[in-house]
Amino acid sequence: MDPSPDGALSIAQDELQGISRTVTEIEWLLLILVLLYQMFDGPAAKDQAAISAGLFFYTAFVLGFRYTNFYKTESRAKIVVETFGMLLFITWALWFTGKLASPLINAYLLVIITSALALGKRITMLEMALIAACFFLLVINSSAGELLSLVNIGGLVTQLAPMLLVGYVATTFSTNIRFGLKRAQALSETDNLTGLYNMRGFGVATKRLIAQAVRYKRPASLLMIDSDNLKPVNDFHGHEAGNRLLKLVANRIETELRQTDVLARYGGDEFVALLPETPADRALEVAQRIRNAVADTPLEFEGKRIGTSVSIGLACFPEDGDSIDIVQGCADRAMYLAKQQGRNRVVKHTL
Repeated sequence: MDPSPDGALSIAQDELQGISRTVTEIEWLLLILVLLYQMFDGPAAKDQAAISAGLFFYTAFVLGFRYTNFYKTESRAKIVVETFGMLLFITWALWFTGKLASPLINAYLLVIITSALALGKRITMLEMALIAACFFLLVINSSAGELLSLVNIGGLVTQLAPMLLVGYVATTFSTNIRFGLKRAQALSETDNLTGLYNMRGFGVATKRLIAQAVRYKRPASLLMIDSDNLKPVNDFHGHEAGNRLLKLVANRIETELRQTDVLARYGGDEFVALLPETPADRALEVAQRIRNAVADTPLEFEGKRIGTSVSIGLACFPEDGDSIDIVQGCADRAMYLAKQQGRNRVVKHTL
């Protein structure tokens, strides 16, 4: 089954919240940097008021945008607006502190690094283009119409080149790190043998689905599925045959489920499946289809056809319990009852 979109959204939101906290720290760092310059280096007296005004309005922007909960959830669009505000404030500060000769010129690197780490290559390239435009705006005023001279062009390239390099390196590192983290996360939530969720991944994928079922009193069913003959297959045909049996059972179960259902390997020869928006009668039909699909597909191993079957226990929310743990316990007991009654059958939990 495809991982739950809700689970993926929850993970993405956690990532954005972490990035957002970092952006806030960078914004305050920028404010402190400009404030320290004003206090100790000191722009010209005629420019003091403009710098103070810039500090006041940018502080108000950060406080208002960051702490008034204008956005209910974090988003990349919000971070884009913040980086544009940062870029505008830096340009304002440069205008009154020496323009391209200002010691604050490298503050643009904060915008580039923030964008590279949080927003990806396209937005970073766009902001690099805006920074280049700001450079031209600053040099137009400071060079008295000599913008196209080789000296000015060479100076601009010299100042812009390190920023371009930083942007490229930062976005490359960010992309590689994100890929590695996603790969590690996928591995930590996936069963190596079957490719299904492990129980950690199952918990992440079903968290929101279960919360919605509880909140809105929507039906949900849970199947506990046990492979009946893994041990004899391992004993008589070896562990390779046992591994192939588990893969076969996982595949047969998966083909009978919907995209919205969530399937995981519970451990050993057991599987668990959550069927959201599924009452007991429909879940029984699904369970019977799974049982038949497994029974009708013998394992082909070294020229032999090995019979397969599963025992399935079914429990439902809210009739069998008001929490996932209770429902899962009921389904587990129903599964063991199915095995005691002769295996290769489905048993619905009854109170």
